[in-house]
Amino acid sequence: MTQPPKHLELTKVDIDFPTPTGPFKALKNVNLTINKGEFVSLIGHSGCGKSTVLNIVAGLYQATKGGCLLDGKEVNEPGPERAVVFQNHSLLPWLTAYENVELAVKQVFGKQKSKAEVKEWIEHNLSLVHMDHAMHKRPDEISGGMKQRVGIARALAMEPTVLLMDEPFGALDALTRAHLQDSLMEIQKDLNNTVIMITHDVDEAVLLSDRIVMMTNGPAATVGEILDIDLPRPRDRIALADDPKYNHYRHEVLTFLYEKQRKPDENSTAKTEEKNVAQDLQEDKADSEDQAA
Repeated sequence: MTQPPKHLELTKVDIDFPTPTGPFKALKNVNLTINKGEFVSLIGHSGCGKSTVLNIVAGLYQATKGGCLLDGKEVNEPGPERAVVFQNHSLLPWLTAYENVELAVKQVFGKQKSKAEVKEWIEHNLSLVHMDHAMHKRPDEISGGMKQRVGIARALAMEPTVLLMDEPFGALDALTRAHLQDSLMEIQKDLNNTVIMITHDVDEAVLLSDRIVMMTNGPAATVGEILDIDLPRPRDRIALADDPKYNHYRHEVLTFLYEKQRKPDENSTAKTEEKNVAQDLQEDKADSEDQAA
């Protein structure tokens, strides 16, 4: 039987950037295959090439060597099938939430949709991110979390095959971030988009992902390890907090970041977090042994 084409492939990707002292190799021999409908997080220290990988998939950067294929076609320029959500919402400040989404819809669909269809589609996508109540407000009239919701709605309205997210919740407070993470899980379940997300947050990566791609330190960064997250969906963050499997995954990522890829200037907070996770795992193990006894 003929195998269907792979959804998204990065194959033997190198990328060099020119500098006054010669080429700087940001990525070396990056190989990654992502399945349709999969949620993949990229994690690693600053300077490990996470955003560079995302920009290659987005078509904003061209690999010096190797390349990227989406559904069997080479990616060499931006396209509406790959929508990007940045840490900064990037909304036009003089337009309302509705008008910001409308701009993207008209650019992608042109005259394919009638005026009524455009209106319905915009309202539908704002409703997906729970922003239909504030659709006529400008960015300066809404909170940071609400701006990010509009940014996500704008990306979703383009009907992308792949949703690319560059630390989309990094600038938000913990409670707003949690609400948006839950919204993103709901949306991805309903739409079955392929999502590639950059994050520095280990808990966020484990909560949201099907796989976590851990990048080695730059320069010449590459894929260090890939961790499969075998946790049933839908995922409840409160229930997972006491789940030994969830904490094991956290420990695996922390071990990679702060032992295998430790940087000389790692702060004590990161080390303390790793120690706390290890202690939690020991306590979980002791509890299990007590219950067995």
